[in-house]
Amino acid sequence: METIGKIRRRGLRDGESISGLARSLQLSRNTVRKYLTAGAEPVYKRKPQSVPQLGPWCGRLDEWLRGDGLLPKAQRRTARRLFECLQAEGYAGAYDSVQRHVRQWKIETGRATVSTAFVPLFFASGDVAQFDWSYEHVVPGGAGTTIKLAHFRLAYSRQMFVVAYPREAQEMVLDAHNRAFAFFGGVPRKVIYDHLKTVVDVVFTGKERQFNRRFLALASHYRFEPPSIGLEPPLGDCQQSPAGQ
Repeated sequence: METIGKIRRRGLRDGESISGLARSLQLSRNTVRKYLTAGAEPVYKRKPQSVPQLGPWCGRLDEWLRGDGLLPKAQRRTARRLFECLQAEGYAGAYDSVQRHVRQWKIETGRATVSTAFVPLFFASGDVAQFDWSYEHVVPGGAGTTIKLAHFRLAYSRQMFVVAYPREAQEMVLDAHNRAFAFFGGVPRKVIYDHLKTVVDVVFTGKERQFNRRFLALASHYRFEPPSIGLEPPLGDCQQSPAGQ
């Protein structure tokens, strides 16, 4: 997927020839041409993951998580400890299923830990945008609830775009990008993230990251660079986004 993104950025955005791309990437010209002419947007819908072992225990696990949420942080059980407690009551499934459920529960309830990001203070026009989440408490129809706000900010002009969602699922991260690029009328060369788990699967030593495949499909479609790839000389204010988006 990263190779596809390189082909589309260098060919469609930077104007590099098919022959040049084929030589530098050691691919056939037909392969390069296929990826350059592919016009369909990637499909983002997540396939439901079955949890046959954990399913009957989800209610019990949520009950413990809600109870632990009322305790001081030092007294709350880790995902590993919750897994061991479930095992003591008869759970025979894997730890990974419990870990994923705990992570998703924290995201949906706004309890996931947010790290602090530091970015340069000076940017070229159209070079960089920053993405992050916040949450707000709203009272629609008299009933209070928490919503998640996806924030985009262009680093040069400081122009913002904000859209609300019920939670931080990956489908909503991708949809927020579609809406933001349509609002800005173009695509920045690079987008900065704060190690979102819906974007980054693995963080390696230094600046290297393993990105989620569906996020790479989005970056390939819009031809912006994932954060681990260095910036090239800046363009104008923003690229024209594909398909008029």
